[in-house]
Amino acid sequence: MTRYIYQLPDWPNFHWNYAAIVGKLSEVRHRQGRLIGQMEAAGFSLRDEAVLQTLTLDVLKSSEIEGEKLDEQEVRSSIARRLGMDIAGLVPADRNVEGVVEMMLDATQNYNEPLTKERLLYWHTSLFPSALSNLTAIRVGAWRDDAKGPMQVVSGPIGREKIHYEAPAAERLESEMAQFLTWFNTEDGGDFVIKAWVAHLWFVTLHPFDDGNGRIARALADRMLARSEVSPRRFYSVSAQIRLERNTYYDLLEDAQKGTLDITESLRWFLDCLNRAFDGVETLLSGILRKANFWRTHAGTSLNERQKLVLNRLLDGFEGKLTSTKWAKLAKCSQDTATRDIQDLVNRGILTKDAAGGRSTSYSIVLS
Repeated sequence: MTRYIYQLPDWPNFHWNYAAIVGKLSEVRHRQGRLIGQMEAAGFSLRDEAVLQTLTLDVLKSSEIEGEKLDEQEVRSSIARRLGMDIAGLVPADRNVEGVVEMMLDATQNYNEPLTKERLLYWHTSLFPSALSNLTAIRVGAWRDDAKGPMQVVSGPIGREKIHYEAPAAERLESEMAQFLTWFNTEDGGDFVIKAWVAHLWFVTLHPFDDGNGRIARALADRMLARSEVSPRRFYSVSAQIRLERNTYYDLLEDAQKGTLDITESLRWFLDCLNRAFDGVETLLSGILRKANFWRTHAGTSLNERQKLVLNRLLDGFEGKLTSTKWAKLAKCSQDTATRDIQDLVNRGILTKDAAGGRSTSYSIVLS
């Protein structure tokens, strides 16, 4: 009995109704071109900041989809260092953060290089430097071997688990992945935006690793999108949008595994998801412009490194209210030093004291 698409006789010949998706595809292509044009006209420093924020968001949200929360400043610092960007307030990054960043940057910055088995195994090793997943030992840098049983996606308490999906047997992976890699690297005239979704769906169907398959699948989609734009610069985050639609995303993947090789409906969702991701770019760009204008206004102002660090955190969208206690924690300084730093900025009109409310005095940045 056929339960999953990889058991179908014409696997892996994915197909779709082009007429049903051409309008959505055209809209994505138009918005890609318009966004790249806007960013080319924005200037070097703004482009760099947009790339940094987008890649940071992509890494954070792709991990969040899998239930893992990374430190934003560690991710941002790791990306900036690897791209050679000179920014204030760089912090050391955990090796797990470094690994995720390394994978994502290789996927997007080196998009025009062949995707090989060795590259995928290296990505997997980067994702799990301790060879542990949730404190459980996993097979790292190699295809899974199913030594502990078939690869299954399950939910629910022990004894009442629900099996959402069971991947192909490990013995098939060598030939299946060879076929996938040949297709991925072939210039067959197909649209790379469409291939981004096919690559994602095909990869998660095979589920070749013990863990990390979702993150690598999304990195592969980003790699294809970079090929579609012929550019390593990322100005929109698909993972951030998928994170907002996570439940729909998981339901759609499960349904796709139990359907047919006609992927028209899932492809329609992916194109709609891309268009919604573009909607979020306007908010990103307005924040970058606001930050650039702030520093342009205060270009001649003498500030210490702690003040620059915390002001940048505020400009990047600091959550909650800024208090002297939070300042001390962010800047790694004493409460007295934090109070002096804040009062200095208040005296200069850079910070303002918020209206009274709550147990602690809070402050907001003054934007012209």
